Amino acid sequence: MHIEPGVVSGAKMVLAYATATGALGLTAKLAVDTIKTNGLASLASRSLITTGAVFSFFQLLPHQPVGVSEVHLILGSTLFLLFGRAPAMIGLAVGLLLQGLFFVPSDLPQYGMNVTTLLLPLYAMSLLAARIIPKGTAYKDITYTQALKLSTSFQAGIVSWVTFWALYGQGFGAENLANVASFGVAYMSVILLEPLADLAILAVAKTLHRYKDSGFFTPRLFATA
Repeated sequence: MHIEPGVVSGAKMVLAYATATGALGLTAKLAVDTIKTNGLASLASRSLITTGAVFSFFQLLPHQPVGVSEVHLILGSTLFLLFGRAPAMIGLAVGLLLQGLFFVPSDLPQYGMNVTTLLLPLYAMSLLAARIIPKGTAYKDITYTQALKLSTSFQAGIVSWVTFWALYGQGFGAENLANVASFGVAYMSVILLEPLADLAILAVAKTLHRYKDSGFFTPRLFATA
């Protein structure tokens, strides 16, 4: 979901800086909460893992420019289920920044838009998870339906934010609307893959129960709330 250069430009970029500040501020607050609950070492180790994972997702997994942005398999719900909300958000923010700094500097001006587009849908997905996954269910035991709902909410949030940025920056012309529509159709196809990835990775996680107190995973992966 790397928004193409020029979609939003000039004075309109101020809004991107504002939303990014809010998203990063929310991430910082959640990080502090996680430190209070699980400790600094656990947050740091999980955030390091998610940062490496996100960087790899962006660089190594297939991605294709479509319309106003790119289609990526980000596995946001997987990161959330394995490592928790704050580490997943930190990984998305830092991994995205590292990719821009070292490989795609042309993406850096769009960092504010891109980080907003990633972090706020993941936060919204975490709120949905609290509603659809019962407190007596560990994340490793969720169903395909629950995984699908999480993935759908995350991907829908990304598509919604990309649509907003495209319309905000380029207006409602026929060509721009067609580009937005083509991106949305292509991106929502990711929904078919991400729940399967979630369940496959969670199946592996079930064999790692001996690491439940290591601090490398969110406690909710193995334990009920």
